[in-house]
Amino acid sequence: MLAIRLLILLLGLSLGLLAGQVLAQSLPSDLGLVNTLSLMLAGVLSSVLLMPRLERLVTGWTERLTRWYARLAPRTVAAATAGLIVALLLSVLLGNLLRGLPFSSWVLSVVVTLVLAVFFVGFAVRHADAFSMFATPQVRRKSGQKILDSNVIIDGRLLDLARAGFVEGQLVVPGFVLRELQLLADHTDSQKRTRGKRGLNVLEELRQVRPLQVDDWDDINIARVDDKLIRLARETGSKLLTNDTNLSKIAKLHGLEVMSIHEAAMALKPQVQAGDHLMVTITKGGQQQGQGVGYLEDGTMVVVEDGLKFRGKPARVLVVNNVQTNVGRMIFARVDQGSDAA
Repeated sequence: MLAIRLLILLLGLSLGLLAGQVLAQSLPSDLGLVNTLSLMLAGVLSSVLLMPRLERLVTGWTERLTRWYARLAPRTVAAATAGLIVALLLSVLLGNLLRGLPFSSWVLSVVVTLVLAVFFVGFAVRHADAFSMFATPQVRRKSGQKILDSNVIIDGRLLDLARAGFVEGQLVVPGFVLRELQLLADHTDSQKRTRGKRGLNVLEELRQVRPLQVDDWDDINIARVDDKLIRLARETGSKLLTNDTNLSKIAKLHGLEVMSIHEAAMALKPQVQAGDHLMVTITKGGQQQGQGVGYLEDGTMVVVEDGLKFRGKPARVLVVNNVQTNVGRMIFARVDQGSDAA
């Protein structure tokens, strides 16, 4: 704050000095020094008068610039710097070549430099991944931080886990995820609008249970939200808390730590062992002739041998095998000979 005030005072003083010199050249007078000093004092007093407004303006610009710079990926800064270096070197060479032309001037040199800078900086930023080796590694945040995606928020089970005390560490909601939920909540489609509003309500309730941190990090060069989540988790060393199976697989391929509520729920389901008896209603036929398919209350699929004849009826079945797949648990069974189903 003190530095900003000193800069504002220095600016007023400089403007007063400049005005005094211009006045002394246009209107020669023996009072030139007095006029210059008077204008410098007027500039300082004007700076003091406008200090609060100018201070807020400069502070706002500084904060926006700081936030913008903090969101930049290290590789993007390295790429832009390399592009600018190349542009400046080429502008010096071209300036020497253009110096012999009759229409050469400093204006032409500035224009050439600007054109080269725009071209090479833009080109380098679009290919920023090639400059990753020159980027300074970003400081990782404290361990235990978990980044939430929109699916796990809308799902809502995270709120119950937080209330039960099973969620530890800092929970982080990226700004682009909040914007995604807002777009869903304002969508014309009623189903998407319901999902968006549910996600925002879950966050509001979750904020009462666990402290939430909103991270304004973003990368305009990345279009997909899933790719942004992976990049943010990589750069911050955070865990990714999701309910999206495909996102979980991709994140693990990138070497990230992933916490999947879906996988946790599947792991906590009660195990059904071979030889157990179940009551299941056959709802449709299976892939093989005579097979029937039913579902338990938790959604687990039960494939019943020769169970199609009990379609639409509850049947007592004997568990033969229990298989865990990527999409869930699947139970194979056969109709119990003592079943009362007709």
